[in-house]
Amino acid sequence: MPYIEAKISIPLSDNQKEELKCGFGKTMGLVEKPESFLMVNIEDGKDLWFAGEKLEKGAYISLSLLGNSTSENYRKVTEAVCTLLSDKLGIDPKGIYVTYHPVSDWGWNGSNF
Repeated sequence: MPYIEAKISIPLSDNQKEELKCGFGKTMGLVEKPESFLMVNIEDGKDLWFAGEKLEKGAYISLSLLGNSTSENYRKVTEAVCTLLSDKLGIDPKGIYVTYHPVSDWGWNGSNF
């Protein structure tokens, strides 16, 4: 049960949001999670600061997972997410943070997994 929350500093069109959602979905295989259960929240036009400076183009991506994955899998996701944001939005990977949050209990559809 993956959940991705993306905070992006620039405004995005609906088409760009759809491209990101699809790109995030493709990364789920890297952490052995089904895209069919992926929920995505994309918040654009956010104020982000890094090293005391406001980022003109930056992003914070948070990935929550039922259970855990390996450091190697997380590394692959970070690489894929940075490439996606760079290719689709022109965001330099130096302005992107990606964090991982394993969750032991996850509820859906009236019960827990």
